[in-house]
Amino acid sequence: MTTDQAVGLTREDEGPQRATLLELFLDLVFVAALALTSQTLAQRLDWVGVFQTAVLLMAIWWIWAASALATELQHPGRPPIFAVTLWVMFGTILMAGALPGAFAEHGLIFAGAYVAIQVGRGTFLVAALGGRPEQQRSGRFMFWFAVSAIPWLVGAFVSGPVRGVLWTSALAVDYAVAWLRYPTPRIGRLPSPRYAVAADHLAERYQQIFTLALGDLILIITLTYAAHDLTIYRTAALLVGFASAVLLWQIYVHRAGALLKAAIEASRDPGGFVRSAPNTHLLMVAGIVTTSAGFEVVIAHPAEEASPWLVGVLLSGPALFLLGRARFEFEVFSRVSPSRLLALLALAVEGLVLVRAPALVTGLAATLVLAGVAVSDSIRAHGKPPEPPMPST
Repeated sequence: MTTDQAVGLTREDEGPQRATLLELFLDLVFVAALALTSQTLAQRLDWVGVFQTAVLLMAIWWIWAASALATELQHPGRPPIFAVTLWVMFGTILMAGALPGAFAEHGLIFAGAYVAIQVGRGTFLVAALGGRPEQQRSGRFMFWFAVSAIPWLVGAFVSGPVRGVLWTSALAVDYAVAWLRYPTPRIGRLPSPRYAVAADHLAERYQQIFTLALGDLILIITLTYAAHDLTIYRTAALLVGFASAVLLWQIYVHRAGALLKAAIEASRDPGGFVRSAPNTHLLMVAGIVTTSAGFEVVIAHPAEEASPWLVGVLLSGPALFLLGRARFEFEVFSRVSPSRLLALLALAVEGLVLVRAPALVTGLAATLVLAGVAVSDSIRAHGKPPEPPMPST
């Protein structure tokens, strides 16, 4: 593609921007991927299952984060970017389909799709942006995804713990170089000004994917409920699971969730938010995925004694979410509400006393902690003017 043809692919300073329907369409693919990730964890509640689920979730999430940045920096409505987005969508569907067997017979499909998405997108953008300053930015991304492709693909041809080690090292490369601004031989790091973004668009994208991630929880509890006899205990478990989804949404949108746009605009280093937002939201999405896995088991077996692993999953879901939410709040306001810390302490105490309790009781206890946080937020906000975000350095 010539330089003239490449003009118009890159976003310039165009004022307020909104997420497009194409980006929402892209996000819908990830709802299916997250649901399968939750089911993978629910089917193996042990150290191996937790480790494998973490690797799979981080891979799926990094596809979304890189895609969100690509459509943030390039116009998703332009035909070349539209084609790349469809490429990402189909590759993500392949990854989702292979996800349950990623650590078994479908490792090559999962890893191959991941590499094809990341390297293929970078290669296309480098060619499409030929002769423009933005070409170096895409070149950095492509270089490092090509580096991480080696352990991804080698890991697909081995089995057992070695595959997990290789894929973990590949993810370590992907996440670390993003935080370090893609330090690339001969051209150096990506300059901070290159992270200039439309705050309204970026905020809406993260709010959008978080809300759609909650669709994973709604989908899992509904399908699990429909697959079993509709007893009063399962109906109660469904109600508790739904209440958890509502509370997770409520806690997220309270103040910091709604003020992400203003926080980006107030920051002296907007690029810092661009680099930290994926990690912060990964923790919160991991909390949703873990909560979904826990309630899948609770709805299926509400009156049975909860195993230690099930107790851990049911309590660590809200804990992961609250950890991410606390970090999110610190980024926006430079402080953390005491209710977040007290809730984490309460979850830890519940973990000690709820062993051998019925699964439904454990799920209810975790949900009540979230309810306490939501009530605390409402009390503090009552009659209090909106709190402005603190400029970050």
